[in-house]
Amino acid sequence: MPPGYRRSKPPARPKLAPFVPVIDQILEDDKGRLKKQRHTAKRVFERLRDQHGFTGGITIVTDYVREKKRRSREVFVPLSHAPGHAQVDFGEALGVIGGVECKLHYSAMALPHSDAFFIKAYPAETTEAFLRWAQ
Repeated sequence: MPPGYRRSKPPARPKLAPFVPVIDQILEDDKGRLKKQRHTAKRVFERLRDQHGFTGGITIVTDYVREKKRRSREVFVPLSHAPGHAQVDFGEALGVIGGVECKLHYSAMALPHSDAFFIKAYPAETTEAFLRWAQ
C-alpha cells in the first residue's frame, strides 16, 4: 500500500455478508461468558460451516472476527503527570477594575500533578507583561 492510503469503503465479502449477523450474535453472546469459554475465530467458522451452511473460507471469518473484537475492546489511556510539569495557556476575559468594565489579558498555568493553578491578568498583551509573569 502506498503511504497514506485509506480504503474508501470496506472490502466486499459477498460470501460472508449474509452470515455477519450470526457472527455478531455469537460474539455478543460471548461477552457474558468467561474468557476461556468464548469462541475463537476458528470455532466461529466451524459453527457457520456446520450449523448455517457457510461455504466460504476460514480467512475471511478470522479477519472479520479479529477486526470486530479489536473495534469493540474498551481502551483506557491513563493520564500521568510528573511533578514539575506544567500546562500554560493565554486568553482574554472581561473584568471590572475600579468600577469600569475592560478587557483583561491573562496567562494561566496549571500544575496537573498537584492540581494547582496560577493565573495573572494584565491590561495588555505585551512583552513586558509576559516577562513579568515569567519572574
